[in-house]
Amino acid sequence: MQNVIDFVMEIDRLKAVTRKVKPVGLDRYENSAEHSWQIALFAVALAPYASGTPDIGRVMAMLLVHDIGEIETGDVMVFFEEGLSDRKQAERAAIDRIFGILPASEADYLRGLWSECEEEQSVEARFAHAIDRAMPALLNLRNQGQSWRENGISHERVVKRLKPQISLGAPALWDYLEAELEAAKHKGYFGA
Repeated sequence: MQNVIDFVMEIDRLKAVTRKVKPVGLDRYENSAEHSWQIALFAVALAPYASGTPDIGRVMAMLLVHDIGEIETGDVMVFFEEGLSDRKQAERAAIDRIFGILPASEADYLRGLWSECEEEQSVEARFAHAIDRAMPALLNLRNQGQSWRENGISHERVVKRLKPQISLGAPALWDYLEAELEAAKHKGYFGA
């Protein structure tokens, strides 16, 4: 029991990891724990639009663990690809340490979910990535491009980075976003 309690208290630190986008209607930046919770529920609501027939419980579990490594590495916008390999190594070391707090079977299960999500080979992982990529875009669309403008992110860069994963995991979601992003470009929601 103590290991589980220690793990739960350790992951509480995810609430302190600040992201670059603000929740709709708020003047503060969201944290990674809020993001994980929101996209897990998004998976349930969006399930009918997934490619294939993913196990939604497994998708939710992946989305709840996918950013745990950020407790030690912090969050970096998906649009910043410089140093990606080093960041992924650091994130892997962090999840090994954090999941290692748990008894071996639970640690192995969570590491497996995290790895599966990272590798994007299963229908569940592809759907999880589509949702993870889409949520910040949806927030930016509601916030008049807040983080895109603050960080100099162009429309072209958004489309280039989001389209492959979203169109693969949830094609109807990409169709929706593509039209919304085009409209946002004409409204001046992008930087650079």
